[in-house]
Amino acid sequence: MKETYINILNIRRMAFEHIAKIAFENRPIYDIATEVFDILPGEEASYRENIFRERAVMGERLRMGVGLHARTADNTGAITDGLDDEDFDMKKYEPPLVSVIKIACEACPENRVEVTNTCRACIAHPCVNVCPKNAITYTSKGSIIDQDKCIKCGKCVEACPYNAIAHTKRPCAESCGVKAIKSDKLGRAEIDDDKCVACGRCITSCPFGAISDKTEIYQLAKALNTDKHVYAIVAPSFVRQFGQMASPVQIKEAIRELGFRDVIEVGLGADLTTLNEAHEYVESVPEKIPFMGTSCCYSWKLMVKKKFPEINDKISESSTPMIYSGKHIKKMDEKAQVAFIGPCISKKLEARRPEVAETIDYVITYEELMGMFLAKDIDPAEIKIEEDWQDASETGRNYAVSGGVAEAVKRRIAEINPDLEVNVEKAEGLADCVKLAQMAKLGRKDGLLLEGMACVGGCVGGPGTLISELKTGKSVKQFAKESIYKSPYDNKNIPEEDKPKD
Repeated sequence: MKETYINILNIRRMAFEHIAKIAFENRPIYDIATEVFDILPGEEASYRENIFRERAVMGERLRMGVGLHARTADNTGAITDGLDDEDFDMKKYEPPLVSVIKIACEACPENRVEVTNTCRACIAHPCVNVCPKNAITYTSKGSIIDQDKCIKCGKCVEACPYNAIAHTKRPCAESCGVKAIKSDKLGRAEIDDDKCVACGRCITSCPFGAISDKTEIYQLAKALNTDKHVYAIVAPSFVRQFGQMASPVQIKEAIRELGFRDVIEVGLGADLTTLNEAHEYVESVPEKIPFMGTSCCYSWKLMVKKKFPEINDKISESSTPMIYSGKHIKKMDEKAQVAFIGPCISKKLEARRPEVAETIDYVITYEELMGMFLAKDIDPAEIKIEEDWQDASETGRNYAVSGGVAEAVKRRIAEINPDLEVNVEKAEGLADCVKLAQMAKLGRKDGLLLEGMACVGGCVGGPGTLISELKTGKSVKQFAKESIYKSPYDNKNIPEEDKPKD
């Protein structure tokens, strides 16, 4: 879907690039008001029915890009309203993280079955015959569906020999695995923040680009302009995100050229997660808890906490790779500020949890990083560098693909106790994660190690990626094979005192 929604990606990328330029060039943040005209010049619209609406939507996108809330169409203030309220150089995320840009939403039908103009008014009219609610009337000009009677079962859609009946569902709501999207009084999408787990699937599913999340691009770029010790930690799914010709070490150097002091693989933190979760499983299942869920995906953890609080204590208490990586750097440099770069939007929420807020200072996605590269005219593929990058083990790097987390933990358990048999079950995609959690709650997954990934394909399918998971998965696995460390316990970058003892 990434490649087929290229116009949406380009719109978002332009916003990210211009926000980064304002910060890197030390221009006033109020310049977001004029950037709208630089991004969308002239009098003719490129994407919407008129240039005025197009600029209004871009204005809200830029507001969210610097951390402000999205507004509704009845707000008559300038897009810079709110910038005087606080020091935006230091602004952190405030809920809600993900919002509908109301003036961009087309109020798509939530769930509707209707006969199209390709209906041939056939004599057989199987649509009428299969309808369990007698909601379809046959006429000489074609079938008609009574929307008050229709239950959207889809039987008529399947029965029509001409494919003349369409079942239309709102893309954002259909993609939401926790059913957090409903309609407001004007029929536009509205997110229920009590249900939302910030998986970001609605953002990538909306064909109008009407849903977005807040960013810290401006704040991070401003920090990089100072003498602060800013380090980047990059998630394992970064491989091939910036073009087929850009190698991992070229991407690392490109990130350095933005002003980062150094770049560390989050795979190192993944190794620490593996070591700790393996010990946790050995010590806890089944004596203390009937099963154990992995802790890597924050949307999975948040979903369990919100929908299945009864099993929340069965999710691993080990920190995520992001947190372990941040702690690793701050242990090395007490002045360090840490920026997580990855595919996840929910990591922005995780980093604001009070107990870890001092560990991670900024969170951006690959999509947002690309905007920063464009702002500084950096092309990773053109960088000349030869360097051996060995921060993480093979299994740590494989955290990026579905099944990789559980496999890493299982292999480490086998090293600790070769006689202990560990059975694994995984779920990818939030809807499947909900089903897995439901079965676990009912006691049908006892003894298992459960891996939940909110994104199909694992982290490589995250909402902040640039390339389809179908294209990046193999590249991630190849990079993993190039690690000199086959077990996380062998990783020489991890101090011995940080490793749990066998």
